[in-house]
Amino acid sequence: MSYRAPVPDYQFLFDHVVGLDEVIAQERFEDATSDVTSAILTEAGRLSDDVLAPLNRNGDLTPAYLENGVVRTSPGFAKGFEAIAEGGWIGISADPEYGGMGLPMTVTTAVNEMMAGGCLSLQLAPLMSQGQIEALEHHASDELKDLYLPKLISGEWTGTMNLTEPQAGSDVGALSSKAIANDDGTFAVTGQKIYISWGDHDVAENVCHLVLARLPDGAAGTKGISLFLVPKYLPDDAGNPGVANTLKVVSLEHKMGLHGSPTAVMQYDGAKGWLVGREGGGMRAMFTMMNNARLGVGGQGIGAAEGAFQKALEYANERKQGRSPIEGGTGTIMDHADVRRMLSTMKADIFAARGISLMCAAAIDMETATGSKEWGARAAVLTPIAKAFGTETGMRVSETGVQVHGGMGFIEETGAAQFYRDVRVTAIYEGTNGIQAMDLVARKLMDGGDAAFALLDEIESFTEKARQDCPTLGEPLWDATESLRETTEWMLAQDALNTRFAGAVPYLMAFARVLGGYVHLKATMAVKGKGPRAKLARLYMTRLLPEHIGLLAAARAGDSDLYSLSPDELAS
Repeated sequence: MSYRAPVPDYQFLFDHVVGLDEVIAQERFEDATSDVTSAILTEAGRLSDDVLAPLNRNGDLTPAYLENGVVRTSPGFAKGFEAIAEGGWIGISADPEYGGMGLPMTVTTAVNEMMAGGCLSLQLAPLMSQGQIEALEHHASDELKDLYLPKLISGEWTGTMNLTEPQAGSDVGALSSKAIANDDGTFAVTGQKIYISWGDHDVAENVCHLVLARLPDGAAGTKGISLFLVPKYLPDDAGNPGVANTLKVVSLEHKMGLHGSPTAVMQYDGAKGWLVGREGGGMRAMFTMMNNARLGVGGQGIGAAEGAFQKALEYANERKQGRSPIEGGTGTIMDHADVRRMLSTMKADIFAARGISLMCAAAIDMETATGSKEWGARAAVLTPIAKAFGTETGMRVSETGVQVHGGMGFIEETGAAQFYRDVRVTAIYEGTNGIQAMDLVARKLMDGGDAAFALLDEIESFTEKARQDCPTLGEPLWDATESLRETTEWMLAQDALNTRFAGAVPYLMAFARVLGGYVHLKATMAVKGKGPRAKLARLYMTRLLPEHIGLLAAARAGDSDLYSLSPDELAS
């Protein structure tokens, strides 16, 4: 299969749907002209097609492994990472003062998704570095910035985040890692961390770990956690990797997918680290990195979905089976209605998820450029939706891709199953999709729903105008938006958070369904209701938007039925 990055989709979304013109009109991003962004998309697409995509199967069939304490990556990965670094793609949104391009996150989001579609296992490495770069830009001392940011941006060094411990998963406050002050202003960090993506490798000369740990006088829970930068090799006076720090890879996890991405169990034994941010401010600093990663992980889901869709489409266009049910058909399974249903809904959901992801990125850019609290609130609401819906789309589309292949989808040599195995973890890491939904109905509604209602007002305002020219699409979207508004009001009326949490996931998915309809309607209006994009929008409104009805009913169901069955009854 030859993967082709969806450059035309991104160009269309930039030009007609997500408002990139408003972003690049800001002084902060004035260099990101239309010509520049078009050239970036083209070059990133070429990298994804020609360099990364050919490595995808290598990573799956020849995984990273640990040999005498050294992690060896999959064949070709070092060269692939070198191409990413030399192209400047790691620092695409980073501060130009330290060697970054300073381009909008909207552009970075598009580039990252295309690279994820090419090779998700390898793309995870620069994504981790990008998150660390942003965390250091916001929270590190000038001394740390001056030393580490140029190295991370250039790809000479890479970054990780270390949160999880065996007893502290989603409950990060239960961590047991400790940090004790040294006489020279550094700290000795001790503890074990698990699930560390790209925790060690041979594609760059140093690995820089951001590690959460507790100081001796740190309070219990998350408020007592601090963040430390702990490099694999301690920089010497010239800023080059020097002596080895007292940390090691205990093992690599044996995973369902992402075999090319080395996921490490890391042990720190009094390893030297530097405080990032203030003492006790670790979660605040780490959340900068996590929010970056959440949008990026949503893009990973979309990238995997794109790869799975392209592979399924190729197979459907070649596989001959049975008599064609349509006159003048191709004689392939593409002629069959159910195959058309699968492929069409795959494509419609990918476009919706892609648009939502870019809308979120554009809001982040506008907040960065203007400092507007309203833009910040919009980005905050969209982030959990972009992460959860992007990854759910990745899972659903890649699973459907297996189904399109029929029995051959279950055969590993086909490669269809790899997309599902690789993308499955995206709904789990950087905060499970359930946690994203809980965040949406709790913290993101703490403003009384103002930011959520502002989004719904915008959709209804656009839909009111569209109803005159395109009533068959405008009417159902307006009705769905009103239903979502009523359920949001219901959520706000629930004082017991657990009642909200019981319906959080269906609420988030319904919100995504409405936002996806908005993306498709804007696309339709841009092409004046004609052509393939308008046809795809009609399919979305007919077959996918109606899902909001059942989702919103579940969102308002409360929690009593969930607790009516005891643990023993569930097991009986």
